[in-house]
Amino acid sequence: MYNFDEIIDRKSTNALNTDGFRDYIFHADETMTFPYKDEEFIRMWVADMEFATPQVVIDAIKERLDRRIFGYTRIFSDAYYKAFSNWCVKRYNWNFERKHLVMSNGIIPALFEMVEYICEQDEKVMFLTPSYAYFKYAADHNNREIVCSDLINDNGHYRIDFEDLEQKASEDKVKLFILCNPHNPTGRVWTQDELNQLADICERNDLWLISDEIHCDLLRAGKKHIPMGKIMPDYDKLITAMAVSKSFNMAGLMISNIIIPNDKLRETWLTRHYNFDNPLSVAGAQAAYEKGEDWLDELNVYLDKNFEFTKEYLAEHLPKANFRISEATYLAWVDIHEYFDEGEDLPLFFANEAGVLLEGGGMFVQNSDCFIRLNLACPNSILLEGLQRICNAINLKMKKGINNEY
Repeated sequence: MYNFDEIIDRKSTNALNTDGFRDYIFHADETMTFPYKDEEFIRMWVADMEFATPQVVIDAIKERLDRRIFGYTRIFSDAYYKAFSNWCVKRYNWNFERKHLVMSNGIIPALFEMVEYICEQDEKVMFLTPSYAYFKYAADHNNREIVCSDLINDNGHYRIDFEDLEQKASEDKVKLFILCNPHNPTGRVWTQDELNQLADICERNDLWLISDEIHCDLLRAGKKHIPMGKIMPDYDKLITAMAVSKSFNMAGLMISNIIIPNDKLRETWLTRHYNFDNPLSVAGAQAAYEKGEDWLDELNVYLDKNFEFTKEYLAEHLPKANFRISEATYLAWVDIHEYFDEGEDLPLFFANEAGVLLEGGGMFVQNSDCFIRLNLACPNSILLEGLQRICNAINLKMKKGINNEY
């Protein structure tokens, strides 16, 4: 019904994906050159999709445009809450009070604010590694120390080292635990038993817990997401963050749902946060929750096929790579330590030798060296070209015995 094979030209749209990769990946300006022209790169890096945002979202934004005035906006009616609440009830059998929902122009900005609101200057932020880098950046921005608990990698399947986590959670000054649920970059969907153990550790150590659930809608067939709020329905120090941004390719519209049961923290947010919303974003997000389910379900089927294709292709053409299909997200986490030495600049290698833009393990704090993260949310034809280039570059490197210092 939906055409996920369509190739859409994103050039000249000010997209980070096409125009901002030098600064984001390489910390360089436009003078940085490669053997490939910009339009020749296969882009498998930043976590937005190469698929068109669903038409129901576009139509809702057009309808809002026809109202012709775009003044200061906040969500005053119950319509948005009902749309989002019904979504959570239907897909996750979980709900929350209307008064607990506040809006942010992104989960990352919310993290930056929450760390400041929750942690005193001498208190610490804990998370699991490898980690989405902005968990660390949120702490760094507020001059808070970080505490990392490395996940255990069992042949590509990651699990939590609960003994290590327990010990670190009990350390003096650890105040906040940021959980990625499902996990980025490993793609784990945490089980109920795992979430129960996490909840127990947080409760016994009186920790604040932010559960970043931005990838919760992007599940492989047969997998189920369990919101942390369902595990800890009465825990006053839990904050849940969800958004349409990954699920419906709407990251640029900058709207996210932050659920704060704690009255004092919510009052702090409402007092200090710049509490206005983009009217077009509100219209689009509400439409996604009300009318976008069929599109999302078809998207997940397409992603399942892309993951299976990637596994088969790597097994045939890069047999020493260790890749396990992610349980969630549209991001593949690939271990290529058999082909590279620790510390090599993998993004630079693949940009120069393959014409592929991707993110290396060095972007994920620690416990991630010699990994690459590949964005598979693209037409299969682009995925094939990207995988061919990646495998050819590595195999040529091995054939020549190249040990380039990138």
